[in-house]
Amino acid sequence: MQPMNAPLLTIAPDARTKIEGVRAFNDFPEAVLRVRVLAREGRRFRYEIALEDPRERAEGDLSVEADGLTVVLDPTSATDLAGASIELDPTVTGGGLRIENPNEGWQDPVARAVQDVIDQQINPGVGSHGGQVTLVDVKDGTAFMKFGGGCQGCAAVSVTLKQGVETAVRAAVPSVTAIVDVTDHDAGENPYYQHGH
Repeated sequence: MQPMNAPLLTIAPDARTKIEGVRAFNDFPEAVLRVRVLAREGRRFRYEIALEDPRERAEGDLSVEADGLTVVLDPTSATDLAGASIELDPTVTGGGLRIENPNEGWQDPVARAVQDVIDQQINPGVGSHGGQVTLVDVKDGTAFMKFGGGCQGCAAVSVTLKQGVETAVRAAVPSVTAIVDVTDHDAGENPYYQHGH
């Protein structure tokens, strides 16, 4: 947890220089920086960072002023990004932005417990077959999960879900009463099984 007087979000000087360069290149000096948590991927987040017109701000958006640059966040993203910093990523050609975030992917203790089961019991097993399970959310006693890699489109995924994942999660986290597979098993770059083939 961040100290009470710590800024919500900080921007490293080289990242700030990059952002200013993009604003100038696009002749859009009043653009604000939108930072959004798009999804949780296990204990990590996937982000969107983009310049946008300040008039596109939604009701409820929060803004952070960082040396004359306005950073806009929706309330959920703001919670997940508390104490994070925007850094220049030198591994990206031309210099991209990345977020260094001290927060775990899950604030909710039930979701954290489910994630522990996935990390310690489930993914080591399905990983041996090229698969992976990702926790998407936990609401009202239901854990929503996606199956990827070799698990996506696998004909045995319902068996894996019922006999493996659901059994392990419900044994370790009794408050979870249902597991829902939200995977699109027909999509993906390399699903294990495709209907009609």
